[in-house]
Order: sequence, then C-alpha cells, then structure tokens
Amino acid sequence: MVSRLQRAWLGVILCLAMVSVVWAAPTYNFTTVIIPGDPAFTQLLGINNSGTIAGYSGDGTIVPNKGFTLVLPSSFTAENFPGSDQTQVIGINAAGDTAGFYITGGVTHGFTKIGTTFTTVDFTMFGSVLTQLLGINNSDETAGYWQNAGGTQFPITWKGGTFTPLDSLLPSNTSAQATGVNNAGDVSGFYVDATGTNHGFLLMGTTEKTLDFPGSTFTQALGINNAGDVVGVYMAGGATHGFLYNGTSFFSIDDPNGVGTTTVNGLNDKGQLVGFYTAANGNTDGFFANPVPEPCSLMLAGSGMLVGLAALRRKLMR
Repeated sequence: MVSRLQRAWLGVILCLAMVSVVWAAPTYNFTTVIIPGDPAFTQLLGINNSGTIAGYSGDGTIVPNKGFTLVLPSSFTAENFPGSDQTQVIGINAAGDTAGFYITGGVTHGFTKIGTTFTTVDFTMFGSVLTQLLGINNSDETAGYWQNAGGTQFPITWKGGTFTPLDSLLPSNTSAQATGVNNAGDVSGFYVDATGTNHGFLLMGTTEKTLDFPGSTFTQALGINNAGDVVGVYMAGGATHGFLYNGTSFFSIDDPNGVGTTTVNGLNDKGQLVGFYTAANGNTDGFFANPVPEPCSLMLAGSGMLVGLAALRRKLMR
C-alpha cells in the first residue's frame, strides 16, 4: 500500500516532470517588426534587459544600411556613424551603449557608441582590410572580427583600445567570427573548418565548446546572455532555423511567419529573443519573441519550490 508520504511525493515528482517538459520546449509569442519607410528590409540583432533593441534597415545594395535602436512597439531612433555611407547597429548593453560597423568609401570599420560618443575601432595589423564589431557587454568589451585581403576572418575581442585574438583557441583557424560577449567574458561565435562547414562555438576562458545543432549541415552561434545561453542559426534539409542552446540542450526556433527562413541573432537575460526571417513576399522582416511563462513554474518556482518541498516533507514525516 502507498503511504500518505509516498502519495505526496508522487504528486511532487509528477509536477516536476511537467515542469521539465515545459522547460525543455520553450514557446514564444512572436511580434513582427517592420521599420516605417522601408517595408522590404528590417533586421533586429540585439536586445538588452530593458527591452531596447539594436538593428538596421536597408539591404545594403538597393537601399543603404541605416542603423537604429528601438523601444517596442514602434519607437525607432536612428543611429548612424557620423558621415558614414552605411551603418549596422548590432550589439547593445544594459546602459544602451552599442557596437556595430559602418562603411565609408567602400571600407568597413567597427564602431562603438558609448553614451553619445562614437568611436571607430579598426584592427590595423597583419594586413587587415576590415573590422566588424558584433556584440558588447556591460563593461563595454566588444566581440567581432577582422579580415585580411584573402577573405580570411579572425575573431577578436576589444576593450579600452586592446585587441585580444581568439583564433588560436578554436579547433580550426580557416575563418571565424566572435559574435557576442557576456559580462563574464564568455564569447559566442562560429568558425569554418577545412571542409568549409560552419560550426558554432562557445568560449569560456580558454575552454572551447563546439556547438553543432543535431542533424544540421551548418551552425552559427550569434549571441549570448549572462546565463551563458546561446542563440544562432542552423541549416538542415535546405531550410534555415533559429536555435537556442541552454548549456545542455538545443531547441529549434521558427517565427510562425518564417518557418524555415528564421535567424535568431540576440537574446537578453529574460529569455527574450530578436532576429529576422524571410516573409512569403520575399521581404526581410524583424521579429521580437517573448517567452511564454511555464504553467507549473507558477506553482513551483525557484528557491521557493525547494523550501516548500522541504517543509512538506517535514510535516508529513511527523
């Protein structure tokens, strides 16, 4: 016969199992974002914990890239490097400082905007012909890459005028980009191996973890938050999907309007995502994805769950 204590713990275990199922398959409410004045092309690339989003519009060929920051639902603020022909705003931190790149006279330069001050960031050694910055943390450390005349890309971080090369930490040095950096200094990115295959990576100090979405033929890690969660894009069966990696498991993510054409480029510590997809009409639309709360976690949440379980066990054992 099952005792009262056993029945109670059976119920707890069942609820915990339900929680794990929900956590293992995150779901989101998606919002499409299209900048006024350019319905054909919007990309959202970074988001901070306040919900301010970094991005750009314009395909760069017919319409020049124009950077912006955004507070939903539709408060766009133009952000373009002074005098530039094109600008992409890619990373944003808690203070609203940003990083990205701009093009002037056909040359690509990295930049930061700290407060109201724009600063050009160029890697100038070893025959570099361009620099791009793709992420920024709360201490204004940035992640990005430089490229040589042969087209090979080399991942770097930059802070206070000092560049730190990362390519020697990767399994392959064929070509690579650092795409994000969190407050602990962990870096997301991707590298290309000798066969031309793209692999995502996560660097924690000098420890490298290769990130390949299961069954994929192409994986790029594009953003990281302070919990070490990583987002990016993978390809399988000719389709493109976003992904989330939570340190142990991969989850596929598609905007409902862009199934098979979705890229997730940024996330914050609340689990909110930003990215873009190709719509049915061929336009590139940005999206914001807000996680749906887990039903069981409302009942069994965080440390309160552990305290409650301990109290229940003590009570039933009296």
